Amino acid sequence: MNTLSTSTRNKLKTVSTATIATCLFKRGLRNQFIQNVQPLKLGKPTMVGEAFTLRYIPAREDLNPISIFRDPKHPQRVAVEECPEGSVLVIDSRNNARAASAGSILVTRLMVRGVAGIVTDGGFRDCAEIAALDFPSYHQRPSAPTNLTLHQALDINVPIGCGDVAVFPGDVLVGDDDGIMVIPQEIINEVTDECVEMTIFEDFVLEKVAEGQTIIGLYPPTNEASLAQFQEWKKLQKNR
Repeated sequence: MNTLSTSTRNKLKTVSTATIATCLFKRGLRNQFIQNVQPLKLGKPTMVGEAFTLRYIPAREDLNPISIFRDPKHPQRVAVEECPEGSVLVIDSRNNARAASAGSILVTRLMVRGVAGIVTDGGFRDCAEIAALDFPSYHQRPSAPTNLTLHQALDINVPIGCGDVAVFPGDVLVGDDDGIMVIPQEIINEVTDECVEMTIFEDFVLEKVAEGQTIIGLYPPTNEASLAQFQEWKKLQKNR
């Protein structure tokens, strides 16, 4: 297993989830975009981190009273305290936002501990407070009821489903204003390098399109002249 290096993390912060989606699609991975999940606030820096997971199951009333939070080993509380610095806490809330996955106190604790972000396919309570934090947070929609009314925290750092995507511990999540992509850990370095190169080419294409050039033969680059033009453009960028 690879670990997410500082270099790879920084490179991923420069690419979009759309570019990552295309790169993974070319490798046959078609279901890596977490569905029905969005940032609480647009315009925040790109979120990048390895997945640290928490799994909820349907709550059973006799096992899930509010007093359960007094247990220092409660899985939700343990996940908040053990999610590693630089990782993303990913919560399997069964694609159900009728009860909150977490609130502002737990999210603030994650931020202070140096976690890279939080993602749930459920909802958050205290959404205005969470949105105001300097911390990437993604959910389905606001939800005031405590998670205990619907969810029972069970497992930490196991394979989960989040937004209809399989997320394994250590997979790399990249989140921007469009949403979140999940990159298998085993291919993270090669995907990152390809996405960086794709982003450079897309910057070139945007510049040429803005100048009035047709996309035919340019995007995708089926015209050899377009590829030669791109290589010359790259040289100019390096010399600036």
